[in-house]
Amino acid sequence: MDANPPARRRGRSRREQRRRRKARRRRTTWAVTSVVILIGVTVHAITGSDSGESSASARAKAPSPPAGSARAKAGEVPAVAEPLPSPSATQKPFDLGPALAPVTALFGDNRMSVAMLDVDSGAMATYGHDAFDTASIVKVNILAALLLQAQDQGRSLSAEERVQSAAVIQKSDNESTSALWTRIGSAPGLDAANERLGLSRTRGGGGTVWGITQTTAEDQIRLLQSVFGDKSPLSEASRAYIQDLMRHVVGSQAWGVSAAADSGTTALKNGWLKRTQTEKWDVNSIGRIEHEGRVYLMAVLLDGCSTQEVGISIVEQASRASATAFSRKLKEKSTT
Repeated sequence: MDANPPARRRGRSRREQRRRRKARRRRTTWAVTSVVILIGVTVHAITGSDSGESSASARAKAPSPPAGSARAKAGEVPAVAEPLPSPSATQKPFDLGPALAPVTALFGDNRMSVAMLDVDSGAMATYGHDAFDTASIVKVNILAALLLQAQDQGRSLSAEERVQSAAVIQKSDNESTSALWTRIGSAPGLDAANERLGLSRTRGGGGTVWGITQTTAEDQIRLLQSVFGDKSPLSEASRAYIQDLMRHVVGSQAWGVSAAADSGTTALKNGWLKRTQTEKWDVNSIGRIEHEGRVYLMAVLLDGCSTQEVGISIVEQASRASATAFSRKLKEKSTT
């Protein structure tokens, strides 16, 4: 029995009050600590990696997933970053205008655009930015679209498709091209492939008229990067297949950007088309060349020519003038 109940109750009451105050202080300290931790996480998420890393992955620094991603398991080609030709945001393209002035002075109503990429440095040189008819250079694009679709389906090209593909690139056979054009889904199929290939200013021709697909010289450089570069939605086997065909076009079609190349180093595809309304010619050439020991991807697009022969001459003059001027510029930069 308690001999002094009120005093003891008061003692217990004061001890209980002190215990409760300590408990409240512990809870307050924990809460403040939790807030600080949460604030730290939030700040980290806001100031995360410039590489586009998500806040969760930035916090955990988890390793990259294996190549067998969900898309790959679903039978799709894994997503690949859009091929972006140089220049970078801080690198201005070299202007080919002065070097091409003697050529452009000759062709009156003709329009021309040229783009070059130095593979080693990533430097770019350009002249003109208009859109042009592709004529038969679109055949490389059509084959790339076919190969992308085959990759998505997890299959190789059929024997018939391989025969048609060889005829399309090596001989520029129009009947085989029309067959592949239909197989890829015509313009919508080409445009869908080009979203993956990074061709932002190329639009498939209407109906069956694949030759009036519209493109730019810079977009053709992006296409060539997908064919000849490592960072591409096209598999290594697909790239090697297109490269081999472009290295073995028939001799009568080996003109164009090859005029600027060291002997035996060219892989190309040319295009030529006489427009029925104007009776003027489109003459184009795209490809990979080596010039004075450097590797270039090159596209020359031309329209308004009086004849195919005149167009070929202009394209070749433009190729030589562009390669000479760009190589000289690169050498000057390397010595400064």
